[in-house]
Amino acid sequence: MAWKNLTQTSLADAFIHEHDAITELDELNQLIDWKSIERQLITINNSPIGERAWPPLMMFKILLLQSFYNLSDPACEKQLARDLLFRRFSELSLTDSVPDHSTIWRFRNKLNKSGLLQILLDNINLQLSTKGLIIKTGEASIIDASVIQAKNNRPNKNAEGERTQDKEASYNVKTASNGKQKTTYGFKAHINVDEDGFIKSEALTTGSLHDSNMFEELLTGNEEAVYADSAYKSKRHDLLLKDKGIKNQVLNRAYRNTPLTQAQKRHNRFASEVRYVVERTFGVLKQHYGLAQAKYLGIERNQARLTLTCMAHNLKRAVNTQRSCT
Repeated sequence: MAWKNLTQTSLADAFIHEHDAITELDELNQLIDWKSIERQLITINNSPIGERAWPPLMMFKILLLQSFYNLSDPACEKQLARDLLFRRFSELSLTDSVPDHSTIWRFRNKLNKSGLLQILLDNINLQLSTKGLIIKTGEASIIDASVIQAKNNRPNKNAEGERTQDKEASYNVKTASNGKQKTTYGFKAHINVDEDGFIKSEALTTGSLHDSNMFEELLTGNEEAVYADSAYKSKRHDLLLKDKGIKNQVLNRAYRNTPLTQAQKRHNRFASEVRYVVERTFGVLKQHYGLAQAKYLGIERNQARLTLTCMAHNLKRAVNTQRSCT
């Protein structure tokens, strides 16, 4: 395998004083069978010719660190160079050099183009399920979407008169609870979470696409019930869930001259008590992982970031769940 040989623990590493600030990711590191992840990365950076590449498992861990702490590629490079926590998690010795920001960028793109990111998310979720942290028996799917503002969202032009807005983003118009319309130029993140807030599936689209268009794609096929807001309510989706034997907990929608019945109102109240989990999850993704704003141009690169963020979120949530059970 044409990978760089990293230094094993050096004499300098042996003199590092143990501190909670350095070991705070150890619990998470021990939660996952990284050999299983490495086997899925075996074909990445494995060319028999050319300069030796960084080990793919180490690079994948760096991408997770980047997601945990919401860092840009250059900022992540700097943290790797000077942060003992980052070196410990990624298994870089003090005497090892670190990959530069362009290497981090290229590796993330390679993972996305190879289709491995979704496979890695499924692997992590399966491992968490095996440990009993994600419950599969009688699982529910809670589906929703949220707008992410594009990196270049203003209708400006460059010196050549070309529009600088992200060409793959689009306008999303949403009516707020106060009746006012809010317009955002960007993308839309679609996620499916379980009742404990673990993300099971996700997708990124342009901002103008209606939420309901991604409903079927987000289903896992294992759920016993589906919760979603009234934007997903349609006869087609009702028939889909009925054919699959899935309990329909999508909120009912009132129409002009056809108000909700008392039974429909009761159903909506019950379903809303479960559906809030997905809204809370989006709040965490935006506040702690910076997902309110796109970091890159185009759907493809931001899709990669979304999938990695979902992995990071699930791992952090798993650690917190494990702590609460002990």
